[in-house]
Amino acid sequence: MGVLPSCDNVNDERIPYAPVYITFATEAEWRLYGTPAASDVRRFIKSEKLPARFPYTAMSETGFGGVMLVCDAMGENRAFDLACPVEVSQQVRIYVPEGEINARCPVCGSTYDIMSGYGHPLSGPAQKDGYWLKTYHVSYTGRPLEYIVVTR
Repeated sequence: MGVLPSCDNVNDERIPYAPVYITFATEAEWRLYGTPAASDVRRFIKSEKLPARFPYTAMSETGFGGVMLVCDAMGENRAFDLACPVEVSQQVRIYVPEGEINARCPVCGSTYDIMSGYGHPLSGPAQKDGYWLKTYHVSYTGRPLEYIVVTR
C-alpha cells in the first residue's frame, strides 16, 4: 500500500464542474443497478445510456465524464467522476481492469485507489502530480422514489 500525500499535495479540483444527480427509486432498483455488495463497481453515463435500461429521468446528470459508483471494502458506497484528472477529457474515462480492484486510466496509465473511498493516485502521472479523482456524494434517504441519491 502506498503512502498518502499530505494535504498540500492533493489536487482534486481538476475536473470541471458538471451537475450530478442519479436516483435509485427503490431498494429493488438499487440491487439491480447499484453497488449493494463490497467491491461492486458500476459506471453511469447518461449520454450513452449506461448501464443499459437504467431509468434515467430528465433530471438525471452524470458529471463531467460519467460516474463510477463503488461499494468499497467496508461496504460503504462511494462515487467518482470517470474522467481521468490527468487527461481532463470527457472521453478519457477510468475503468477497473478485470480481476483488479484499482481504477486505471487507459491513456496516461495512472492508477487510483477506489476501494478506500478517497480516489487517491497510486501510480503514474497522477501520483507524481497529486491528482486525485473527483468525488461525489452518495446518500441513503429512504424516501419514496428516492431510496439512494448520488449528487455533487
